[in-house]
Amino acid sequence: MFETLKPSRIVKCTTPNPVNHRCYLRTPWICVVVLDSPVAVAADDIPKIAAMIVPDQRETDWTFCSDSGHRQLLLDYPNISRLILIGNDLPPNPPPCIYTRPPDTDTADVDRKKLEDELQSLVMSLHPKVCFQNGLPKIRFLTYEDDLLYRVIVTTFVGPVVGEFVVEDVLMEVHDDSVDKKLRRNLRFKRTPNLIQSQVHLYPVMADDGKVVADVINLEYLKKMKNVKFQIDTTILVHAYLAPMVSGLFFIGSHLNKRIRQGFPPRALCLGVGGGALLTFLNTQMGFEVVGVEIDEAVLSAAKQFFGFNNGNSIQLIVGDAIQLIQNSAMRQKKGATDDSDPEVKIDGLDAKFDVVMVDLDSSEPRYGICAPPLEFVKKSVIQAVRLLLDDDHGVCIINVVPVNDLFYKTLVQELKDAFHSVHEIDVEDEDNVVLVATVSEPTSSMDEDAAAFLEKLMYEIPEGLLESVVEL
Repeated sequence: MFETLKPSRIVKCTTPNPVNHRCYLRTPWICVVVLDSPVAVAADDIPKIAAMIVPDQRETDWTFCSDSGHRQLLLDYPNISRLILIGNDLPPNPPPCIYTRPPDTDTADVDRKKLEDELQSLVMSLHPKVCFQNGLPKIRFLTYEDDLLYRVIVTTFVGPVVGEFVVEDVLMEVHDDSVDKKLRRNLRFKRTPNLIQSQVHLYPVMADDGKVVADVINLEYLKKMKNVKFQIDTTILVHAYLAPMVSGLFFIGSHLNKRIRQGFPPRALCLGVGGGALLTFLNTQMGFEVVGVEIDEAVLSAAKQFFGFNNGNSIQLIVGDAIQLIQNSAMRQKKGATDDSDPEVKIDGLDAKFDVVMVDLDSSEPRYGICAPPLEFVKKSVIQAVRLLLDDDHGVCIINVVPVNDLFYKTLVQELKDAFHSVHEIDVEDEDNVVLVATVSEPTSSMDEDAAAFLEKLMYEIPEGLLESVVEL
């Protein structure tokens, strides 16, 4: 079975545990998953094969136990034709376990090397035949590393559209001079387990008096304290791409400032809600009226219960497919705003123009990698529908982009150029994302009196120097 490579094949099996050194692989049987890359080709001269030992206590992590996680994991190593995962064989349907990163010890590297040596024969037997044409192949082991120190699952949801997803509290390692750890609450979908859908800052307070527990940063210890509860800080944007998205408001700063001075709050349409961090920030920190569109009501329930999202009079929510809704709204506008004869094109909340449309959508079929926005968004009719929703003189469309390939990105940029006056790119530091900003007209912001008040607020909320990365395309 394993003598040839077969693109996208996933084979799971169990085998008796061959190792004597059982500091990591402790179960009598071990689980082996053989993953062939989507682009694996059997005729490769020398395909690259690698093995990975599933990190201790991570066996129930969707990254290592689900087909979607396996596919995403393999895509993280684009040069590997076959990845062999080896882990403990757990009972069927084990509950999610609390993860605590094992401490670094003087013997950890030695122990792992002994384990890898004992697994050499097993890994060798799972190499395709072509690897032996020049003798025995060199066995390569990869080590999975991330910033996770501690994780506990708060609760699990099952949505009718997005499927199973979790809310989890995590302690993350930070490579920063100001702090070495951070507490976060995450929203993760099983269909894309390596992608954090939403993330907010978490801080512990005493249940009796509400005082912040400032001197304790150990999440495991805090979870055991009965008089401690956790609160969400919605005043800051944690996800790296959200601040660049908000900074795109700079291009219509003068227009927004005039609206606010005239007593009209600016309006934002957010396609994709998740945990609601962006919507809450735009509403509470920037003074926007917000309409949010989310495809799955279960996601909205999670946002309200666990992410501090509170939709009041100035935040309206619509449950539905965002792309279909904006196309229906555009159809309504073409028929005439007063034409109520066709209920299929009447969408409450989308009848008035918006100052900004924020697009934070990703593909529901990430078989070949994360893609944002989804492929179906990158169409002339959809881009034109977004354009019709915006203020005719000063609107702006801001998109979080994770390009699946160069062609996708170039096509998206060109479609935006065809529909809008100008398109700008904002870099997202240390991430695969970029943010695209498409303006209806010539950008209006400058440090003049008309824009000063709004821009002062904007500059206070976004990282210093962020706008220096803006490039017109």
